[in-house]
Amino acid sequence: MAVTRPLSIVARCALQLRDAGPATVNDLSRSLEISRTSVENAVTVLSDSGLIADAPAQNGGGAGRPARRYSFHAAAGTVVGVDIGVASLRVVLADLAGLVIAQRSYSGVAAQSDGASKLAAVIDCVRRTLIDASIPASKVRAVGVSLPGIVDDAGRVTTSVVIPEWSGIDIGAQLRHAFGCPVAVDNGVRLAAVAEHHLGVAQLVDDVIYLSVGNRIAMGLILGGRPRRGIHNAAGDIGRLAFRGLNTETGQISWRSASTAAEVFALARGDDPAAQQELDEFIDELAHGIATLTMTVDPAMIVIGGGLSAAHEQLLDPLRAALPGHLGLPFHVPIAEARLGAEAAAHGAVVHAFQRQAAEVYGIDDMPAPPITPLPPEPVRTGTTTAENNEEKP
Repeated sequence: MAVTRPLSIVARCALQLRDAGPATVNDLSRSLEISRTSVENAVTVLSDSGLIADAPAQNGGGAGRPARRYSFHAAAGTVVGVDIGVASLRVVLADLAGLVIAQRSYSGVAAQSDGASKLAAVIDCVRRTLIDASIPASKVRAVGVSLPGIVDDAGRVTTSVVIPEWSGIDIGAQLRHAFGCPVAVDNGVRLAAVAEHHLGVAQLVDDVIYLSVGNRIAMGLILGGRPRRGIHNAAGDIGRLAFRGLNTETGQISWRSASTAAEVFALARGDDPAAQQELDEFIDELAHGIATLTMTVDPAMIVIGGGLSAAHEQLLDPLRAALPGHLGLPFHVPIAEARLGAEAAAHGAVVHAFQRQAAEVYGIDDMPAPPITPLPPEPVRTGTTTAENNEEKP
C-alpha cells in the first residue's frame, strides 16, 4: 500500500465536501473530528479560491435561521484527458469532482503528414470537444495526455516507434503553450493501467500487471499503488523482449494463417486447423511471457486489455488454463479482463492530470485525485474506429 502523508485541514474539508456532499461547518467539524475554528478557517480559504459555494439551506425545524451549508463547486473548472493514437484519438472532459461531462472519439493522427500536423490535429480535437461541451478554454485547469512511446517526467517524448516524428519533442511544453495550463504526459499503456487501478477492475489491488494485447504487446505496472516509471521512464516497455516471436523493434504481433488477428480468430472459430494451432501456440507463448513477468514482479492481479482482451473463450479462458503450468507455483494469480476497454488510456490521462497537477487544479497541494465517474461510450464519429488505439479486435 502506498504511504501518504496526512492531508492538510483545508484539503480534508475540500475532500469531504467533494466526495460526501454539502455540509455545514458543524457537520464538517463532527465528521472530520477537528475544531470548528479550524473548519471555519478552511472554509474561508476554499470560498476565496472559488472551490466551494453556498448550498441550499436545510431547515431542521427549530427556531432561528438554518445553518449555512457549503457544497463543492465542481463546475468551477475542467480537467482534460487525451489519448493519442494513430488509429483513433479520444478526448475526455471531467469536472473538478471527477464526473466525466463529455467524451469524444476522432480519427487518429496517421493521416497527418508530419509531427507538427499531428500535434495540430490533437489540439484541434481538444478544442472541438470543449466547444461542443460549451466549456471555455479559460476553465481548463490541467490536461493529461496519453501517447505511444517512452516519455520522460517533464513530458518530452524520448522515443516513439508509433509516432517517430515526436521522438525528442517536448509534447508537454507544446500543449502547455496551446492551452495555457499545466500538462501531464505519460505512456498510454501505463495510463491505461492507472485507469484500471483507479476506476476499473483493479481498484482494490495495489500490485498489478496490465498487459495490452492487440497489434502489439505492451505492459504497464502498478506497484505499491503507484505507476512504475523506472529511472529511464521505460518500465513496462518489455513486450518485444518478454514474448518471443514478436517484431524485435516494435513489439508487433505477426500471424501466419491470416494477415490480421481478427481473421485468425475467425478462422479458428470456424475450426480451421492451421489457425487453431497458431492461436494455441500464441496463447502458450503469451502464458510463458506472463509467467516470466509474474515471477519478476509477483503481482496480485494480471489485467488483460487491448483489442484482443474481449475474446473470452478464445483467449482469456485458455490463457487462464495455461498460466499455472508455466508458473508451477502453489498459488493462483488471477487474470482479469480490463473493464474500461478502449477508453482506458483517456481516463487514465484524466487521473494523471489530477494526480500530477493538484495544486493547479484545486489550489491545494495535497488534494487527492477524485473518483472518476465515466460516461457510457459515445457513438463513434464518421471516419473513426472503435478499436483501441493501434489495436485490433478479434
